[in-house]
Amino acid sequence: MAKTVLITGTSSGIGRATALYFQKQGWNVAATMRSPDREINRTDSLAKLDRVVCIALDVTNQTSIAEAIAAAIARFGTIDVLVNNAGYATLGAFEASTPEQIQRQFDTNVFGLMAVTRAILPHFRDRQQGVLVNVASIGGRVAFPLYSLYHATKWAVEGFSEALQHELLSFNIRVKIIEPGPIKTDFYERSSDRASNAGFPEYQPFSDRVLSNLDRIGTTGAPPEVVAKTIYLASTDKSWKLRYPADPLAKQLLFLRKILPDFIFTKIVRQSTKV
Repeated sequence: MAKTVLITGTSSGIGRATALYFQKQGWNVAATMRSPDREINRTDSLAKLDRVVCIALDVTNQTSIAEAIAAAIARFGTIDVLVNNAGYATLGAFEASTPEQIQRQFDTNVFGLMAVTRAILPHFRDRQQGVLVNVASIGGRVAFPLYSLYHATKWAVEGFSEALQHELLSFNIRVKIIEPGPIKTDFYERSSDRASNAGFPEYQPFSDRVLSNLDRIGTTGAPPEVVAKTIYLASTDKSWKLRYPADPLAKQLLFLRKILPDFIFTKIVRQSTKV
């Protein structure tokens, strides 16, 4: 019997690549997104694939979450893996960010992830099995300028996931953290929000210089399929391994973060971003 994965944020990027990869491995896929109508009208729609259903899910809406999970179970009978992938980034100087941007950043990347997790856990506990995959980032353990809000959310996901694995151990529910580096997707355009420096001209030269370098790094990143394969590996890994760096650059940076003193690693960050 085919297993089932529910993935949030499948309209593009890592989420879409992950849905495609699981489908090719013979899984049932509940591909969730805020606007499935747009997906269904695409010529390359996920909905046209066997064993894939596109379901509306807004991670900031409790009713939407409950209905999406119920729809997936009604369609496939069960859910074996949840991939919390939906997310976005607010970039720019923290002082220039608005309260609304701060709230949205945490609502999506942290509170939304927690809400979907809370909603799926009764199903996993009843079955005494399940895999919870949280897509974090190297940004959950390594920090770069102008990503302060994004880093705050991803560090929260790392801590939440690490603690949660202990709570769920007795229910045979595995928790996995995926840590991508810069990935070549529309994350730097469609999935990001840039804080305006209006009223904060002091930050403009710094922001222009640093963001241009960070954008350049993003365009040379690994393709999203690399992350999709890592998510699949984590989902099917029977071990209790927690963290999975997703691409070569992520593995390199996390290794350097581990072995180098703070002052040396800080110099590397500043040199690479032209701070």
